Amino acid sequence: MAEPTSLLLPDTGEPGFGIYIHWPFCAAKCPYCDFNSHVRHQKVDQVRFTAAFLKEMERMRSLSGPKTVTSIFLGGGTPSLMDPSTVGALLDGVAKYWTMPRGIEITMEANPTSVEAERFRGYRAAGVNRVSLGVQALNDADLKFLGRMHSVEDALKAVKLAREIFPRMSFDLIYARPNQTIAAWEEELKQAISYAVDHLSLYQLTIEEGTPFFGLHKAGKIITPDEEHAAQLYEATQEITAREGLPAYEVSNHAKPGAESRHNLTYWRYGDYAGIGPGAHGRLTRGHDKMATVTEKHPETWLERVEKHGDGMIEQDLLGPDEQSDELLLMGLRLREGVDLARWQQLSGRDPDPEREQFLLEHGFIERLGNSRLRCTPKGMLVLDAVVADLAC
Repeated sequence: MAEPTSLLLPDTGEPGFGIYIHWPFCAAKCPYCDFNSHVRHQKVDQVRFTAAFLKEMERMRSLSGPKTVTSIFLGGGTPSLMDPSTVGALLDGVAKYWTMPRGIEITMEANPTSVEAERFRGYRAAGVNRVSLGVQALNDADLKFLGRMHSVEDALKAVKLAREIFPRMSFDLIYARPNQTIAAWEEELKQAISYAVDHLSLYQLTIEEGTPFFGLHKAGKIITPDEEHAAQLYEATQEITAREGLPAYEVSNHAKPGAESRHNLTYWRYGDYAGIGPGAHGRLTRGHDKMATVTEKHPETWLERVEKHGDGMIEQDLLGPDEQSDELLLMGLRLREGVDLARWQQLSGRDPDPEREQFLLEHGFIERLGNSRLRCTPKGMLVLDAVVADLAC
């Protein structure tokens, strides 16, 4: 039996320090995906890659200094293609290089195919206590359109198994799909909520350059909802999840109070995190600056760089106060809790422009939470990029 959720450490409200580990391999590339994921038809040498991950961890530890880890996230790609022993070795590596308290959130992304679901108990034994399942749709026609390798039946079996094994579980759905009506999405969303334990990630389908969907969309072979219909789908999403006890705590993420993703909160609260593996990004505080790290995206090239140089980093940029304050605003305004104004003022060395803030307040795009926080309203969330651009100037 999984340990009770109560044994997981509570959210302190602080940004924290996270470890992100990127496993870049997938069984197949989804046509909408622009993530750093790669298909390999030969068996991946997990022993060799594990050694490289551990080597890069050592280098990241030299940059971060001693830290207490508050969350770990195994993302991808498809981390559930890893052997449980590989996961265990990576978590042991984190414990070797940083302080890793018992009860921190350790999340793994997984695809709900039957083969991967059978590994769940092994991942749990290795230390994973939260799983995020890439369900994406709850009808088989749309799963086929999205290039997913599982059926609805596979997905619901995996969800059921995850609920039995892991203290915490979430799954993803993509909406604003071609020809999706509001009524159909409401029905699908209600079904999803009935299976969810305490967390859902709900993303609008976006057409990203460089993906197969981009060419099809450009040729008129994929028609996505127009801006007005997409906004109606978003508003229906907010209404239903709030009514069912899983309100949005971030633009696309919904949870029961206390069940928010601790690791993603570290990003949105602009905390530090070490990014390890091919194509991983990181943010590490260095005095008054913050170092932005980026590693080589191509897995085998990354592997060779690590074996030769000790890490796969291709960028190490120091972000000054202005860049940090802009990033803090960009990330923090995604959250329902909003931005810590004192922290933003400390980084930027200024107050928000009073005219711009007043304009956004009067038009209902932002609101103050006392004198300490600033957040987007639901109306502002629909035009988040524009709000951030206005406040950052």
